[in-house]
Amino acid sequence: MKLISISLLGILMLCTKIGIAQEGLPIYSDYLTDNYYLIHPSMAGASQCSQIRLTGRRNWVGEKDTPGLFTAAFNGRLTDQSAIGATVYNDENGFFSQTGGFLTYAHHLMFSRSELDLNMLSFGLSAGVIQYRLDQSSFISNGDPLISAGSLSSAEFNIDFGLSYNLYNFYTHVTMKNVLENSGVNSDFQATPNLRNLLISVGYVFERGNKNWSFEPSILYSYRDGVKQSNIDLNLKFYRNVSVGKIWGGLSYRTSLDKIDFADGTELKTQTLNYITPFIGVNYGKYVFAYTYSYQSNPVVFNNGGFHQITLGIDFSCRKKRYACYCPAVN
Repeated sequence: MKLISISLLGILMLCTKIGIAQEGLPIYSDYLTDNYYLIHPSMAGASQCSQIRLTGRRNWVGEKDTPGLFTAAFNGRLTDQSAIGATVYNDENGFFSQTGGFLTYAHHLMFSRSELDLNMLSFGLSAGVIQYRLDQSSFISNGDPLISAGSLSSAEFNIDFGLSYNLYNFYTHVTMKNVLENSGVNSDFQATPNLRNLLISVGYVFERGNKNWSFEPSILYSYRDGVKQSNIDLNLKFYRNVSVGKIWGGLSYRTSLDKIDFADGTELKTQTLNYITPFIGVNYGKYVFAYTYSYQSNPVVFNNGGFHQITLGIDFSCRKKRYACYCPAVN
């Protein structure tokens, strides 16, 4: 019975890991580090400058073979209304990994009275390919037909689409990611191929009288349709203008809106996923640098270590006229 229980637990963990590893680009807090295009295709070219952003993330530092994520993203204007973008990423999670590449087209409609006023509705569509991989070379099959000696690999096509509305200091974004079904390497498991993830962002930037300080409360709501799970990010970001650019930082709190049961000895308890994420960054001229640290605060965790992430970026081909608002994601 003990062997059967261990086997069932192993299968459950395997299916869970595959489901997690195959959800497309993971949604962390990197969008807060001047990188909204990474999750919202309609933000391609929304900024006054073309942008390149690189991010590197490592989970549970101190453990061996921990999950890691690398992303590289570019976006910029082609014309006054048209913009393009490109994103590549590599996500590793134990025996599972995925590499994706997406191209984006965005269209921006201005409803402003002048070129200085910001009243813009944007639409974006991203299309690309994700390569899913499962390395089974170190697995012990014991005759299990679902476990092969080598690796499983599958490449599948998917799309994201969304819209954004920016009005002076206010903004909102709505994006549907992974619109198409992807089975990946899940063919022999009862795991959902529905990876659709609805993202809704809303925020506003409040200025101080001298405009040297400002703060930006925002929220991000995420709903994963396949597993009927949702979570929300509550964010507060501060900006300080300096002679060479801008210093900023803040705090993000992510909580799941769904509870999970777990056994604590003979007692059955529940918990929700909770992350606390402080971050800090600087815009030095045309360069961007940011550091993000996430801590998982729920009672039962895999490891007490944190999640570290670094963002590097550069802005170029900036338009001369700027909008008359404090809207950092656009100005």
